[in-house]
Amino acid sequence: MKNKLHKHNRHSIRLKSYDYSQFGAYFVTICVKDRRFYFEKYPKLKEIVEKQWLDIPNRFQGIELYEYTIMPNHFHGIIFIKNSVGATLAVAQNNVIAPNNIRAGARPAPTVGEIVGAFKSLCINDWLKYIKENNIKETGKFWQRNYYEHVVRDEKDFNEIREYIINNYLEWNEDTENPENGKKLNSFQ
Repeated sequence: MKNKLHKHNRHSIRLKSYDYSQFGAYFVTICVKDRRFYFEKYPKLKEIVEKQWLDIPNRFQGIELYEYTIMPNHFHGIIFIKNSVGATLAVAQNNVIAPNNIRAGARPAPTVGEIVGAFKSLCINDWLKYIKENNIKETGKFWQRNYYEHVVRDEKDFNEIREYIINNYLEWNEDTENPENGKKLNSFQ
């Protein structure tokens, strides 16, 4: 009984007391459920994900997108939340915790969670329509439940993340998740 209760007691991986709507850059990674290679298997799904990602600034005011990549089983991207006066690229200040939970601008900016949630949902909706129209026997819910996020702290951090995203696909041959690289994922294989 204890294991069943623990299984459903998920803990947040977000920074406590951090305002994820404040201006700054955020690096996000979203994985496919069970790390399946959906984007490799279904090029149309990859197109859907790219379309929905690029549409985020049209859906949310004050949002800019920077580098992104769609790997065979996960997605990386940088979201930038601007403040209300139209700031250019800025990163989170040294005081990572927002004082008094102040939000950017007069109208509260969306949080990273709201942006990622809408993105994932819209991708699933488009994918569901596609698989139904084309009679594809596949699950519609392809995203993993959560996502990873990193608050970009300074220009150096931003540049390192950009390089990581740009080079991520080039390094796929060496990735432990790539079954074709000859490396074992873990000692149990």
